[in-house]
Amino acid sequence: MTRIAEPQPLAETRAKVFVRRHALVTRITHWINAVCILILLPSGLQILMAHPAFYWGQYGSDRDRPALEIGAEEADNGALKGFLRVGGTTVDTTGYLGAVKGADGEWRDRALPSWATLPSYRSLALGRRWHFFFAWLFVANLGFYYLFSFATGHLRHDLLPTRRQLSPRALLEDITHHLKLQFPQGEAARHYNPLQKLAYLGVVALLLPTSILTGLTMSPGMDAILPWLVDLFGGRQSARTIHFIAASLIVLFLLVHLVMVVLAGPINEIRSMITGKLKITVEESRDASSQQDRHSAP
Repeated sequence: MTRIAEPQPLAETRAKVFVRRHALVTRITHWINAVCILILLPSGLQILMAHPAFYWGQYGSDRDRPALEIGAEEADNGALKGFLRVGGTTVDTTGYLGAVKGADGEWRDRALPSWATLPSYRSLALGRRWHFFFAWLFVANLGFYYLFSFATGHLRHDLLPTRRQLSPRALLEDITHHLKLQFPQGEAARHYNPLQKLAYLGVVALLLPTSILTGLTMSPGMDAILPWLVDLFGGRQSARTIHFIAASLIVLFLLVHLVMVVLAGPINEIRSMITGKLKITVEESRDASSQQDRHSAP
């Protein structure tokens, strides 16, 4: 009597495969943005040093009370003392802001340290040249990215969260995974998680356009062409303050972004932004009995 062999359970194996993650246009515009921001931030700080104070409204000068101010003053012992003043609160920032040591070891009345500005020495004219050149390159690159994203549906398909992803349960679950440093694996790594989508969408759709529009508002030439920009932001000084806030939030995003890249695996993440392909681990199932029969066949 012929005995029928019982089916064997499926054996699961794990294989690493490369999947398409980033389009060519996305990768090119990403790296151009990275270079632009790398120049815009320190050159912008060089411009800030000309008057390291922020106001709200149309006007702002030494005779007005700023909302935020970086400066230096002489202490009771005659030494130079740096400070950061926000409203009525003053914080001693000697050695970091306001009063910093120069290369010769002497204290200088300087809002920001030399390593934070481009150029490292005081030069408002050169800082403005660097800043304006890369600002227009940044605008052109971002404009091209927007056109590509709308034409291909990149924003809608990849960055816009679904209704399920915006549910409190999904967001809380994603926050918990991030706090535990648990990153998506396998097929889940193909797509952005809810926090990633919200962060990228906030930068692309809010912070970057705000920084560009407020930058244009500070230009007298652009005010003549687009006078509504001044009204939109409540004055040139308000636009300057909002510009600084937007830039600060972009820096915060970049710091978190870099930390996440390192924790998720820098080689794989950077490679995906260069080649467009991400290496993921997938589950494969196969019939263990059939596999065994093939190996034992004469």
